[in-house]
Amino acid sequence: MKIIGFEANGALHLGVVEGDQVIDLQAVDKGLPGDLGEVLRKSNGDLSVLTDTAKRAPASARRPLNGAKFGLPVARPGKVICLGLNYLEHVKEGSQRDNIPKFPTIFMRATTSLVPHGQPIIRPKVSETLDYEAELIFVIGKRAKHLTLDNAYSCIAGYSCGNEGSVREYQRKTTQWDMGKNFDRTGGFGPWIVTPDELPPGAKGLNIQSRLNGQVMQSDNTANMMFPIAETLAYVTQGLTLEPGDIVFTGTPSGVGHARKPNPVWMKPGDTCEIEIDGIGVLVNPIEAEK
Repeated sequence: MKIIGFEANGALHLGVVEGDQVIDLQAVDKGLPGDLGEVLRKSNGDLSVLTDTAKRAPASARRPLNGAKFGLPVARPGKVICLGLNYLEHVKEGSQRDNIPKFPTIFMRATTSLVPHGQPIIRPKVSETLDYEAELIFVIGKRAKHLTLDNAYSCIAGYSCGNEGSVREYQRKTTQWDMGKNFDRTGGFGPWIVTPDELPPGAKGLNIQSRLNGQVMQSDNTANMMFPIAETLAYVTQGLTLEPGDIVFTGTPSGVGHARKPNPVWMKPGDTCEIEIDGIGVLVNPIEAEK
């Protein structure tokens, strides 16, 4: 099942994608929350309420996917957890090339740093060093603490595409990355959530790619993560309780803009960046200048 957030009649709606159509779930049940995170919290991760609602949809609840104004797949994620340095070739192209991490590198993003599919990523006034980063995202479906490798996948509600945009100049000003990772509207998330039953366990073995103005910049496979999803979840939940609607970025492959030789490549106004992951879809964001 593909679940999207979108805007209709001035409100947030949830939809289920079927072919080139969207079933507007609020048109079937006005009492259904418009935020996937709230649905997950109420159902403890059970998405059958969405499946059942979609099955009851009349023809009037269907609308074209083309032209829909996408919202974030999770409108108000509680935590946005990010994993850095998770593909070896990416580690080798950066400043940590001589310090290969032994544990997952964890940092956080704010919801205000994220934009949905189709909406512009903003290049800030103060720096041109806006970099693209193709990433697999997963969404937490139910409360989880002290997960093991055997049960880690049980908390996952679905997967999506991310562009974990970074303002490198500000990322490098200090040893803590958060400033460079949290400029307003610098990261993409979407276009939708794909439920785990449609993908391999842990979303392993999926090709992941970024394209800037149609040119392939990054190309790798999720099987090459240094810290796969189960290992990451077991590590993170030693300390953090994960809640329904939290999202996790899983790190980017090599080929990022700051490592390009002889000159770095930055996302600039007028560009279009695409992130594609097999079995999930294509996240597309134009780049605009901060007004």
